[in-house]
Amino acid sequence: MLHAGSNHGSFGMKPFALVVQDATHIEQFDQVASFVGWDDSGSLGLLADHGRFMTVLSWGLARFQTMDSAWHYLALPGGLLYFAENVATISTRRFLRDDDADRISRALEEQLFIEEDNLRAMKQSLSRLEEEMFKRLWRMGRGEFA
Repeated sequence: MLHAGSNHGSFGMKPFALVVQDATHIEQFDQVASFVGWDDSGSLGLLADHGRFMTVLSWGLARFQTMDSAWHYLALPGGLLYFAENVATISTRRFLRDDDADRISRALEEQLFIEEDNLRAMKQSLSRLEEEMFKRLWRMGRGEFA
């Protein structure tokens, strides 16, 4: 159905702004029709003129639709979502954005694998450091200073 004066798929919807920020960059989208994400209570959705709202987003994918009806995807390791005065702000350690759900899902899996590998290496390093520290303390207790 055609609507007079409408040239986009979200006729009648009012847009809001979405700001996504991490430690290294900020992206802002001014023509957002809806946002869908996850928190500990389950799935949540936001539209323009929503009341003031704050929640902690869960690790995973979120998505938002712009006024041209296109969907965009965010991969997040969790984050804080704050909505006030028609601006949704997401603050997170890091995020990935893509318009292809499959591609961003793969990127999220790769990122998770890299983070797990880095965490494993850090734990091994801390374990070796702890072991060396105990050896030195034991030697000091015996009067050996090396």
